[in-house]
Amino acid sequence: MAAISRACRIRNPAVFICDLQEKFEKAIFEFPKIVSTTTKLLRATNTLLIPTFVTTQNRARLGPTVPALQQHLNGPNVRADIDKTLFSMITPELESLLPLPTKGETPLDAIIVGIETHICVTQTTLDLLERGHRVYVLVDGVSSINVEERAIALARLRDAGAIVTTSESILFEILGDASHQHFKAITGLVKETKEETKEALDKLSKI
Repeated sequence: MAAISRACRIRNPAVFICDLQEKFEKAIFEFPKIVSTTTKLLRATNTLLIPTFVTTQNRARLGPTVPALQQHLNGPNVRADIDKTLFSMITPELESLLPLPTKGETPLDAIIVGIETHICVTQTTLDLLERGHRVYVLVDGVSSINVEERAIALARLRDAGAIVTTSESILFEILGDASHQHFKAITGLVKETKEETKEALDKLSKI
């Protein structure tokens, strides 16, 4: 399949939240900052009614999605909350919920946050790209146990066709226009979380 152009504006956003579970809290580099970025993204997602897909990896062993995020996962836009053993989020169950660009359906602009960058995030990204979707990996929303793995994985994903960007950039691209009906709500959220965003970028944007 020919790769779709990366030189496109977001038109059909969907959010993928990969394996942000309790057992990883003490192991993952800057895990609290990943959670704060994801919380901001989810609050915006719920306001904008953007389809959201959530996974956990072997929930019985590694625990559920962290409580800080669970309160934001009850909206009608949350299309799936799936436990898996695959490393990729693109399980048969989740894939059945996605459009099929190969059949002329509009590809997703898939926005990914979660862990680990070099394993589950990488494999999810590659699977989405292979199926004809665009993928945006948020640098302030992904991490690994070993910090060095992040930069290597992000470089690989950029080479593969993913766009590496930031949570704030994504939110304003989705809005597109200051006349958007939710502009005040989203800009208010950005202002409210500006210190958390700055701290996350200080630690996670050096790749």
